[in-house]
Amino acid sequence: MVMRRFLKYGPVLIVIAAVLWGLDGILRRSLFTLPPIIIVFYEHLIGLIIIAPFLIKRWKQEKLTKNEWWAVGFVSLLSGVLGTLWFTTALAKVHFIPFSVVFLIQKLQPIFAIAASAILLRERITRKYAVWAVVALVSAYFVTFKNGIVNFGEGGAVIIAALFALGAAFAWGTSTAFSRFTLVRHSHTFITGLRFLITVPLAFILLLFMGKASMLNDLTSSNITRLIIIALTTGMVALWIYYRGLALTQAKIATILELVFPLTAVIIDIFLYKTFLAPTQYIAALVLLFAVYKVSRLNSQEANVPLAG
Repeated sequence: MVMRRFLKYGPVLIVIAAVLWGLDGILRRSLFTLPPIIIVFYEHLIGLIIIAPFLIKRWKQEKLTKNEWWAVGFVSLLSGVLGTLWFTTALAKVHFIPFSVVFLIQKLQPIFAIAASAILLRERITRKYAVWAVVALVSAYFVTFKNGIVNFGEGGAVIIAALFALGAAFAWGTSTAFSRFTLVRHSHTFITGLRFLITVPLAFILLLFMGKASMLNDLTSSNITRLIIIALTTGMVALWIYYRGLALTQAKIATILELVFPLTAVIIDIFLYKTFLAPTQYIAALVLLFAVYKVSRLNSQEANVPLAG
């Protein structure tokens, strides 16, 4: 009963998922020896194995329309495979250092999500939302970069990483609207399971195309353990929580709430890696939290589409 009541709070679940994603970089640091596509494939394969029993149960109860199948397929390819691959590749290009241009470009994700939600879901962009969205985006920039200055060093690796991060921002931002489209009439468990079911073969095909099949057996016991932990925390489980929250939250609002992710990364850097922030970053962090709060309040003031299942 307590869990069911808790799962009704969409914005809270979005923030929890964002915090989990902020922890993801810690787990992926030790997987730097593996090609990004190998990580993507095994991460989704393990997630699929975990959620399979629940997917089978839902499969008997829910049916997708042709357009919904296209939407799930689109999300699986764009977000599950390409978005994850591009973001992982971007991090690899700067040695998985969390505070880089990768996260600056990732702040562009809401722009793609807002545009897609306005076109696909016909969500109205109010002036209040636009104001707080801009405040959140600007704050996220100053949270990530000390005094707002970006270092374009690393012998060009940061520039390449930025391009991959831009692709990830487009993939994840656009997929937010398409995911919301499928969640209007279906349970978050069903849609999460389908995304993993479709992503696994797509990732395997891309893996073969990239000539990485010979590395499928290169996993160590440590690699496997970390991939399982990713699936149970920042991977499949985080996405399951996020989809539940997204079913109760407008896409344009969810994408701003996700900006808690860079704030989480900053906090991790302080306590785990002993990297302290400049005064401007602390101020920006407080502004970001307040902007996220204001956006979450808008969710309760605007009508939500009922959740199916």
